[in-house]
Amino acid sequence: MKPTLRLWLSGLALSLSTFAAQAAVTIDGITFQDTAQVAGQTLQLNGAGKRVRIIVDVYAMGLYVPKVDSSASALIPGAGPRSARIVLMRDLTGADFAEAMAKGIEQNHSSADLAKLQARLDELGTAMKAFGQLRKGTVVQMNQVPGTGLQVIVNGETKIKGIPGDDFYAALMRIWLGDKPADKDLKKALLSNR
Repeated sequence: MKPTLRLWLSGLALSLSTFAAQAAVTIDGITFQDTAQVAGQTLQLNGAGKRVRIIVDVYAMGLYVPKVDSSASALIPGAGPRSARIVLMRDLTGADFAEAMAKGIEQNHSSADLAKLQARLDELGTAMKAFGQLRKGTVVQMNQVPGTGLQVIVNGETKIKGIPGDDFYAALMRIWLGDKPADKDLKKALLSNR
């Protein structure tokens, strides 16, 4: 190989690796890659941030969607595959996680909407309580899989195979993107397009 071509290829490889490194988002040492795969589709990182309760860091979260958007109203009801990747920044129990999710959904839905979701919320709560102790660093991935519904993967192991309905995943998204989000700064970060 000619020295000029070798130098050009080396420069190109360095540029591509630098671009890839810049594309990821790191929050307090937790890295969210620029893309994620769900149901055979490449999703884009819409934004990432952390959930803080009073002064305690609870988790970091990245939101992956088919098309990046800064509008909560566009992202909440979106169809197709999506993913919320949550990395715990402190120890929690599955029951703590389930309780926080239920509270977030209740704050962002009317009584009539909650009645439609209740059986699926109960299923999610029961499954999450069975997670037991979740240690700092645990990765919880909540995927919307077309034709399957909500799939929850904990540290690479599928714990919930499918709770049906785009409306159910939209209800979950309102926890973070709704009118009464779990954390206003996290909502801004998830909508920041980085």
